[in-house]
Amino acid sequence: MTMVNSTPTRAAIEKITPYSPGKPIEEVARELGLDPASIIKLASNENPLGPSPLALEAVHAHFNDIRLYPDSDGYELRHALAPHLGVAPELIATGRGSDEVMHFLATAYLQEGDEVVMGDPPFSMYEISTLLMGATPVKVPLKDYGHDLEAMLAAVTPRTKLLYIANPHNPTGVMNTREAMDAFMAAVPEHVLVVLDEAYFEYVTRDDYPNALDYLQAGRNVIVLRTFSKIYALAGLRVGYGFTMRPEIIRAISQVREPFNVANLAQWAAIASLQDPEQVLRSRTVNEEGKAFLYAACERLGLPYVPTQTNFMLIDVRQPCRDVFARLLREGVIVRTGDIFGYPTIIRVTIGLPEENARFIATLERVLTAMV
Repeated sequence: MTMVNSTPTRAAIEKITPYSPGKPIEEVARELGLDPASIIKLASNENPLGPSPLALEAVHAHFNDIRLYPDSDGYELRHALAPHLGVAPELIATGRGSDEVMHFLATAYLQEGDEVVMGDPPFSMYEISTLLMGATPVKVPLKDYGHDLEAMLAAVTPRTKLLYIANPHNPTGVMNTREAMDAFMAAVPEHVLVVLDEAYFEYVTRDDYPNALDYLQAGRNVIVLRTFSKIYALAGLRVGYGFTMRPEIIRAISQVREPFNVANLAQWAAIASLQDPEQVLRSRTVNEEGKAFLYAACERLGLPYVPTQTNFMLIDVRQPCRDVFARLLREGVIVRTGDIFGYPTIIRVTIGLPEENARFIATLERVLTAMV
């Protein structure tokens, strides 16, 4: 039988390294023969408190709606978001997580020869969506684990279409201040669409965090991305959004958005989450307490760490991170390795519940002692 060559893929596909998520509990249980109930996952920046009770009630109340296609326009969700954001509902676009809105932006704006400026290491979807459209990612090394805004400005050329700023940054947890961002935004050329990724902004406790609405109201060429996956704990339902003061950006997104992209239950759970005034406060309080515990533990163990404004942190374990990761995994503790971000001795850990944080530190100390 004569073999026929398969249909070739686009050349751009060959440049893409697929997204590498944190290992699921079920996968670790299968691989290592562990009881799933004995495993803690501190790898994907999920909220350990879980969703608001109001969100869970909304899911139950609308459960029968799964037979119906969702509202493709997200009318109710956009109108629920609008007073929280200070923008009109028609200036909000919804997606399956904020990363789908990134995909919409790339599809709407990028073509071969275009450039997209981002920090290095970036959140991987910035690079993936750029490469998918045949455009060029221009990665600017971080400075002290945060965006080097001056260097990013210097990287802008006439071919730059998009510029990503994650504030706080993922994967490092470091934020850029209001003063630094004000100067940066004043200097960005008008032809560049600035994408402010604020997936973790609800976790920020510093007073000098910039208000993205200031840049929108000033008429800047900006879209802000946020999500219900993090502090609202709806990661499994996949719902995010972008908002702007530029109607042409929303129109461009609408032209490439797939129909029915955000599920019914996701929309109703998100709306209900916004009605719970305690959800953000509860989650931020637990996160701050966990952060303080982990900082103190790292200092006691002599392990350098990166102070964070998110619900995760980087810890330098002074050993090959893959080895530490594997030993932690065998004891039922899932974290992320830093080598995928270019940090070979760093692990990234999600800030969990008090008992999860305590178990992580006890296990890490035992692992590191055994490696000496």
